[in-house]
Amino acid sequence: MKAFDFETSDLAGKISDVKSKVGSLAFIRLAIFIGMGISFVLTFSQSLLWFFPLIAASALFVISVQRYNFLKDQEAIYLALTSILNNAEKRNSRTLQGIDPGAEFQDKNHPFANDLDLFGDHSLFQLVNHTVSKGAKVKLAENMKAPFDSQKAILFQEASAELGDHPTFLRAMESIGKAFYSDEKSNKNWQQWLDEKKPVSTFNTIFAFLGPLGGLSIIVFVALGIIPAAFLGLWILLGLIPLGLVFQPLKKASEKLPSRQQLKAFTTWLVVLEKMNFSSDFLKEKQSLILTESESASHLFHQLDRLGLWIDNRLNILYIPFNLLLWTDLFLYRKLQLWMNHHGHELSRIPEVLEDWEILVSLGSFEYELGSSGNITWTEDSILTAEAIAHPLLKPDTAIANDFSLGDQKRFILLTGANMSGKTTFMRTLGINCVMANMGLKPFAKNLLLGQFQLYTSMRNTDNLGESVSSFYAELSRIHQLIERLEKGEAIFFLLDEILKGTNTEDRIAGSEALVRQVAKTKALGIVSTHDIELSALEEKIDTVENRSFHSEILDNTINFDYKLKAGACPSFNAHKLMELMGIRFQDQ
Repeated sequence: MKAFDFETSDLAGKISDVKSKVGSLAFIRLAIFIGMGISFVLTFSQSLLWFFPLIAASALFVISVQRYNFLKDQEAIYLALTSILNNAEKRNSRTLQGIDPGAEFQDKNHPFANDLDLFGDHSLFQLVNHTVSKGAKVKLAENMKAPFDSQKAILFQEASAELGDHPTFLRAMESIGKAFYSDEKSNKNWQQWLDEKKPVSTFNTIFAFLGPLGGLSIIVFVALGIIPAAFLGLWILLGLIPLGLVFQPLKKASEKLPSRQQLKAFTTWLVVLEKMNFSSDFLKEKQSLILTESESASHLFHQLDRLGLWIDNRLNILYIPFNLLLWTDLFLYRKLQLWMNHHGHELSRIPEVLEDWEILVSLGSFEYELGSSGNITWTEDSILTAEAIAHPLLKPDTAIANDFSLGDQKRFILLTGANMSGKTTFMRTLGINCVMANMGLKPFAKNLLLGQFQLYTSMRNTDNLGESVSSFYAELSRIHQLIERLEKGEAIFFLLDEILKGTNTEDRIAGSEALVRQVAKTKALGIVSTHDIELSALEEKIDTVENRSFHSEILDNTINFDYKLKAGACPSFNAHKLMELMGIRFQDQ
């Protein structure tokens, strides 16, 4: 199999050059096809000696088609690489319009996915996702929403860090998928069919070899005048019987076999993977799943691709004469049966393995395109410490980083602050970096120390008219789920934003204080943001509670924010000034 060019230099020039070659080859291919037609007509109208020029012209035509297809495939690779570079620019500038948002994976009932911009417009999924198949896309989303598992995270972190150092490999894998892969046929259907054992009929074997020998012999004898041409017609009529027996099985095979695009993607992916030398034990283990004991998996898929090409083109006007004369369908069906019996079971699992590689490529691509130099450390202690942590969805040159520590004696933060000062963004910064760490990505922080806990959030609680649920009841339901898990003894890091905002001030303060006292008796770590400055008094009443805040500076007609986390409660708020700036005129009291 010819190797593709995956280099990204001068893509515009390369695309122009390959299009020019494709145009020239298309003209040559047409000329050869006309010559084949002339030879075909002369074979049956003048002399069977023209059959041999027909064979030569057919061989040239096949070669020209292969070269043409290769150039078209290379053009598709170049176009895919162009798309990849364009998306990389969007991700770096954080202008993510046009990149798949993965909106179908949003889940308001998930412990944290709905609150942390994991999916949807301007989401982490848009930054991370480089998959092309539906199966890999679903697996990536599941990985983003998975419960925290430090051992798994460490394995993926080592793998993604190593892959981030191989940009050519990453772009080769992604461009192959973009250029060739199609979900036209479900993988599961043809994988099950491929895994079935197919008995090889003795009758079929005998006639598979008899067809070419008998057909060529009769053609030669007729051409030499040894036997009359009528024998050729008799031979064709006789062949309709065995050919009819394999017609339906081959038709079923055509329907079941992966599409040509799928097979091309699998084969080319495997070629690239087989050439790599990895250091990570996790990557070596994943690579070993595609390495067979006999022939390489890429070569075996290439064989299946060739078989699929012949099977799909059996009704081609060029194939039919050869099939009638040489009974090639019998040989083709026998070869397919043997291939499936020898390799079907072994290769039926390859698509799932390649889906896993799509996920690894996504993680490696994130590290290469956007990754920070931050360090992640997992500990058995109940602690969360972050140094210079920032939000990955904000532009790096504008994102404000903060230090933060939670654990040991101080396990709960009451976060107060002026409107728009950064409370919610900071909480999401912590949450989304924890999710990234669990996926195996480096955090957007200089250092991040994580204990053994699960993440839970209550931030975007909205009403649902269809379910007759108010936003206040939706928030209470989230809090109820948190309390149930904590009372079962789970170690959880929770983020509760503007707690109990759907009720009056007196009930909100009383309910918030009761909740903080209740969770303070559990193994949880957490942050509760609030506008109720009265709650800051809990720092003096509960040993494990600490006040932190974000401030704003009110000038004549502006409000300035520094978005820096500070110790203590917020000394002033800005809602009155914000309403004035929006045009609300307050009357003197």
